[in-house]
Amino acid sequence: MNQTRTLLIFAWLMVATLLWMEWGKERAAPPPVATATSAPSAATTGTVPAVVDTDPAAPAAATIPAPPAIANAPSTPAPDGATVVSVDTDVLRVKLDGGAIHSAELLRYPQTTQAGSPPVRLFDDAPARLFQAQSGWVSSSGAAPSHESGFVPASNNRQFALGRGIDTIAVPFLWQGPNGITIRRTYTFGRGDYTVQVRDQVINAGTAPWQGYVYRQLLRVPPVVKTGMTHPEGYSFHGAAWYSPQDKFEKRKFEDFSEDGALEKAVAGGWIAMLQHHFFAAWIPESDARSTFSLATPSPATSQGIAGQYLIRELGPAVSVAPGTTATTQARLWVGPKLVKRIESQAVPGLDRAVDFSSYSLMAALGNALFWLLEKLHRLFSNWGWSIIGLVVVIKLALYPLSAAQYKSMARMRRFQPRIEQLKQRYGEDKQKFQMAMMELYKKEKINPVGGCLPILLQMPVFLALYWVLLESVELRHAPWLGWIQNLTAPDPYFILPALNMAVMWATQKLSPTPGMDPMQKKMMQIMPLVFGVMFAFFPSGLVLYWVTNGALGLLQQWWMTKRHGDDMQVAKA
Repeated sequence: MNQTRTLLIFAWLMVATLLWMEWGKERAAPPPVATATSAPSAATTGTVPAVVDTDPAAPAAATIPAPPAIANAPSTPAPDGATVVSVDTDVLRVKLDGGAIHSAELLRYPQTTQAGSPPVRLFDDAPARLFQAQSGWVSSSGAAPSHESGFVPASNNRQFALGRGIDTIAVPFLWQGPNGITIRRTYTFGRGDYTVQVRDQVINAGTAPWQGYVYRQLLRVPPVVKTGMTHPEGYSFHGAAWYSPQDKFEKRKFEDFSEDGALEKAVAGGWIAMLQHHFFAAWIPESDARSTFSLATPSPATSQGIAGQYLIRELGPAVSVAPGTTATTQARLWVGPKLVKRIESQAVPGLDRAVDFSSYSLMAALGNALFWLLEKLHRLFSNWGWSIIGLVVVIKLALYPLSAAQYKSMARMRRFQPRIEQLKQRYGEDKQKFQMAMMELYKKEKINPVGGCLPILLQMPVFLALYWVLLESVELRHAPWLGWIQNLTAPDPYFILPALNMAVMWATQKLSPTPGMDPMQKKMMQIMPLVFGVMFAFFPSGLVLYWVTNGALGLLQQWWMTKRHGDDMQVAKA
């Protein structure tokens, strides 16, 4: 295999990869009407199997009422102004009542690069963009507050904000039931923190024991996602995800909620989440809490184009409270961007998989390694564009022994090209004899015809992994480089980098030897720079910057090796 065939194979693999991704999106298109065909389960029948607590007083088995959003189609009324509380931190602007967070704006992340753009709104109570974090209680031994009603503010304050010298905000709510049962719920927000601590304290001032189960869930209408090569969010995962110690990270697209069967998973610890491009929300219960994870479609999509509602829930263990005692349960709610370092600081097993660099574990590991290196370079350059260029230099240095052998072999092949043309004329149409004579010449002159394959094949996984890193890393979102490149995750607005890529590929092609190539192959090679230039015009500019830099350095190295090992060789005449 010579350098030309290697380039052709690489081009084919690139096109095949893009076609595969497009086919996957078409195949995953939601059906006109979403209907569940599986056998009834606890997620659809209105009952949920109880999770038994370690308390010996807890029943060994029981059936408890299901939370409202599964037992009936969920109602999402606008919250009463008397119960809504607003919270402003340095990173979040939130509106909530005791049972749900109805809206959450990410103050450091504008929706677009335009000046004055409003911040990204992750949670939203508008019907077409519905996305809420909800939590309530169910009980088989008495009344309990749901996420829809019951909790009321425990103070007269309806506006909370971080002030100077204040690092946390505690927002209290209260539910008072019959027979002396009280539940105090407290949301705690921190400075610079995208996690919200949600703590429930159950107080039994009555004369009879009370048992309840806390549930926490995420309910949303799937976001409208622009598809196509110019819209990177179309390639990102949108749907529910969960983690359990036994089965690790799992996920399911919205359109697969009904098709892939019901989820009823008993878990000790773990977490549940709704993922989207660059941002996500996740409920993280206590590490030793025994819960049941489930999925549901409370309001399926219709053939009239009405979007469905999708839900993932964590139902906690039984909380038994004897008369005159209290019990406490708590969880964290992540609402924010996919910041790798912040997520790792939560020390939650598997939560880093929310940053979904790839569905394939090896590619995801390579993506994590590339992002780690990019982050180190960013600390040095303070610019993600220069960090990408630095990444190319590091990879080039790591592969220098291989690439040096490659270009040395190519330089020798270029010098021997007249000899090969003579062999081609000598043997005419007898391709078998021509190939044997050419291989004999390679062996005699110690030329490795496959020397150019390995460096290119090694770089392809890096290229694909970097593609996913640029798509998924919120750190690079809207990140500028210089001049006309003000967003490395968007295509080049003036197609300058794709044009430079075409020029570099054309110059590389002119410098590369083409021994024994037939006219059809030569024509294909001549259009390769144009094909790649058009294809790269729709890629994120950061990815094209990587490839242009890689190609330019390769061209420089090839020119130097050709000058050093090609022109100074004495070639015997045929």
